[in-house]
Amino acid sequence: MPFIQFHVVEGRSDQELAALLDATHRVVLDTLHVPVRDRYQIVHEHKPSRIRAEDTGLDIERSDKFVLLHITTRHHTTEEKTTFYRKLCAELERSCGIPPTDVMVSIVENTDSDWSFGLGRAQFLTGELQGATGDDTSAPRGPKHPAELAGASLGRST
Repeated sequence: MPFIQFHVVEGRSDQELAALLDATHRVVLDTLHVPVRDRYQIVHEHKPSRIRAEDTGLDIERSDKFVLLHITTRHHTTEEKTTFYRKLCAELERSCGIPPTDVMVSIVENTDSDWSFGLGRAQFLTGELQGATGDDTSAPRGPKHPAELAGASLGRST
């Protein structure tokens, strides 16, 4: 994961939204180093009157192309985050025509116990997903084989 929520002004086509999601995922893969199928994205479309995104006094002009990404994720370094911000703006401008002035990002970090991907389990805690707290998070992450999980749950080594 990260779990990414996109808040946009309504009116984009399905193709434009797909380009936005795909471009963002490419940057996530490149900068946050997650597996290809680690993709959780939801688009929220709002009427223009339902979004107020000013500039916090930074003199940033916004347009109807504005997009706010609210990202919930496990810990990432400051360098990973700042690289993500920079590369995201470049990729969205290149692939989607969204200027950097219209890209806003908010990242909220959580812990391994805050994630359940289904089946009523916290897969980072059960060991079904690698890279749990204390593990080498640079190691490839991904699900273990079900046979390994069955053996582990019965106390057998695999």
